Amino acid sequence: MPIGSPSSLVRPAGSGRTGASTVTHRGRRRDTRRGRAERLAPYVLVAPAVLIIVVLRLWPLVLGVNFSFTGDGELNGTPVGLGNYLELAGDPLFRTSLRNVGLLVLLLPVAVAIPGLLATFIYLRVPGHRVYRSVYFFPAVLSPVIVGAIFNLMLGFDGPLNAVLGAVGVGPVDWLGDPGIAMFTVVGVHVWATFGMALVVFLAGFSTLDASLLDAARVDGASLRQIIWHVIIPSLTRTIQFVFVTTMIGMLTSMFGLLFIMTSGGPEGSTYLPEYYIWHEQGQMNRPALASAASTVLFVVMLVVGLLQITLLRRAGRQD
Repeated sequence: MPIGSPSSLVRPAGSGRTGASTVTHRGRRRDTRRGRAERLAPYVLVAPAVLIIVVLRLWPLVLGVNFSFTGDGELNGTPVGLGNYLELAGDPLFRTSLRNVGLLVLLLPVAVAIPGLLATFIYLRVPGHRVYRSVYFFPAVLSPVIVGAIFNLMLGFDGPLNAVLGAVGVGPVDWLGDPGIAMFTVVGVHVWATFGMALVVFLAGFSTLDASLLDAARVDGASLRQIIWHVIIPSLTRTIQFVFVTTMIGMLTSMFGLLFIMTSGGPEGSTYLPEYYIWHEQGQMNRPALASAASTVLFVVMLVVGLLQITLLRRAGRQD
């Protein structure tokens, strides 16, 4: 048939519609695959982190809790029920460590307020803010061993601090040998050594603060105390919650180095914390099952304290 004949230009009925439907069907399948891939992408990206947490965190936690219900020594691996937990309840050193946890909770607002105020001074550029900005992070880069050794020299009975107190007519204080004040001394050193990280978090929170609120407060004649209480604190509620929880976790799990160097749990066991107790039972007494029970109790304490803190701070934020 000649190429230019009318018959060659005639297409079978419905051929155009079939081609269009085929293209549409392929497009729908492509969109379906793209949509499925987009839905799966977050899970694929999160999967490695979740796997690491499960393998390195949750699974050891489960094993530790299970191990805490077994015995030590001759009863190694033998189920003993709540025997280890009952022994912890009757151990004066462990009870002292839990009382010290209560002391840490009471001192926690001070540990959070110090970096919070310093961050506020830096943000508001009060006199001396350049000094704070220059040196605030220096203690955080020091090893706890170095910090403990330095303060052992400074706070010794014949150390420079007592020499200064003696010069002004105040008797020497046994900072690390008096059971009534030794724990306060170690906590104070820990706050000094670690407040730099919390201060960095506060400075990051200030970057989200609406500067117009501060300008309005200044125009209204608000004092520094009123600006902090009525503007800054309500605006940084989430940051404060985060710092409270992380600071509490750090105080419960990161003071071993200072305790070991400065007091070794003394005097008279007054500076024991659950973390130090766990090390003592595991490393010194070779009682891993009892140490696992103490670790489980510490985990529960941190969980309860953290949830209570978040609940109270959220309620306070809603009231403001």
